[in-house]
Amino acid sequence: MSPKKTLSNWLTNRYLLIIRNEENFAEKKTVSFNYARLILLATAAFIVTLALSVYIVTVVLEEWLDPRFAMMQSNRQLVGLTMKIDSLEYEIQQKDQYYANIQRIIGGDVSSMETMEQVDANSLTNAEIGMRESIQPIDSQFRAEFENQEIGSLTYETYSYDEFREMYLFTPLEGVVAVTDGFNPKKDHYGIDLVAKENEPVKSAADGVVVFSSWTLDSGYIIGIQHRGNLISVYKHNSELLKNVGNFVSGGEVIAIIGNTGELTTGPHLHFELWHNGNPVNPQEYVAF
Repeated sequence: MSPKKTLSNWLTNRYLLIIRNEENFAEKKTVSFNYARLILLATAAFIVTLALSVYIVTVVLEEWLDPRFAMMQSNRQLVGLTMKIDSLEYEIQQKDQYYANIQRIIGGDVSSMETMEQVDANSLTNAEIGMRESIQPIDSQFRAEFENQEIGSLTYETYSYDEFREMYLFTPLEGVVAVTDGFNPKKDHYGIDLVAKENEPVKSAADGVVVFSSWTLDSGYIIGIQHRGNLISVYKHNSELLKNVGNFVSGGEVIAIIGNTGELTTGPHLHFELWHNGNPVNPQEYVAF
């Protein structure tokens, strides 16, 4: 009497699959298997196929067939481009205002000057304010870093007023120098007039970068230098300018020749001005003449 077959026996009984040549019945391959192994392999294949199908349906086919996916991608790109454009416009406005203030300093027009904070407040529209409120914190941090990359180096905002007072400033003219007209903002005289020998070289008060080097009707040949500590020095009525915009100069380096150019002069002299944070200061308080 044959033993009773159970499920365990059915699963564990081993079988041989013999592959023979049809012509001479020679054995080509022999495979040993049981039903437990076949069921395990079939289950694994089913799980892999199911996972692959779910991935294709939820990811690949969504990109190909779902119109909302393309719209969301376009919206993300549009928001990113809008933020970059807005940041570039913001940076350009600050730089334009900075150079406009330099022009007003050269011309002595203090009343019409605007600070960077005023420009920032005036330049924001309601749409820009709404967009900034909707930006995530990580995007806001990136935006702040992006906007300050160039402006920080241009305005020297990281330096304090104490550092400006501790700076050593060279006298723009050496030798026998006479102060013929002092600092008097009430009379729109935002610097001092210095008289020296003819063809005396004019020197930079400190290390800096030339931000203005040109001729104006009122003040003749003018050169302006941006220093650290948000300090700008201005030299007017020169007969010749020796530096161009963008040149780096060292303190005490010759930048011009004293002269008598421009309509607002009555004789050969140097009109010397110092501006800190957009405000004129008395050069005699910081330079020993």
